[in-house]
Amino acid sequence: MKLIIGITGSTGVIYGIRMLETLKKLGVETHLIMSEWGEKCISMETEHSPEYVKSLANTTSDSKNMAASVSSGTHRINGMIVAPCSMKTLAAIANGYDDTLVARSAGVTIKEGRKLILMARETPLSAIHLENMLKLARLGVVILPPVTEFYTKPTTIDDIVNHGVGKCLDQFDIDHDLYPRWGSF
Repeated sequence: MKLIIGITGSTGVIYGIRMLETLKKLGVETHLIMSEWGEKCISMETEHSPEYVKSLANTTSDSKNMAASVSSGTHRINGMIVAPCSMKTLAAIANGYDDTLVARSAGVTIKEGRKLILMARETPLSAIHLENMLKLARLGVVILPPVTEFYTKPTTIDDIVNHGVGKCLDQFDIDHDLYPRWGSF
């Protein structure tokens, strides 16, 4: 299994970090792309450094490097997760505006018929946001905002983050123990 992980400049970079930590433990190969603001949010929101986050991936590419391997459909991957996905990035993807490597890689993922998951982070959502999400959902893109569940009785932020990450991994049938399944408690 090979996945592209995009981290963009929306609050919630911990989702992308936890995704990389979990995939590394599970032996899933990852190619990381961070937007400029995604990278800046790491130090604003977490105790981690961008260097630590980059060390979790097998490969990293600069978001401005439009010649990176993942910018081509001939590069073999199973899919892509953008966690978190800013509304700017979501709009770029929805409108085919490949101005960054994250947007280009997502566009390639769509055109090649591979699974794309966007952990969209914004509230409240405007009609423009919803129209862009609908456009992408109609193309088969999974819009997976990290919505908190309460049936597992989360007691920490980690519980909440793990649930969001686990829901993404479920989309790729990747086994994990990040949260208890319904009916298992």
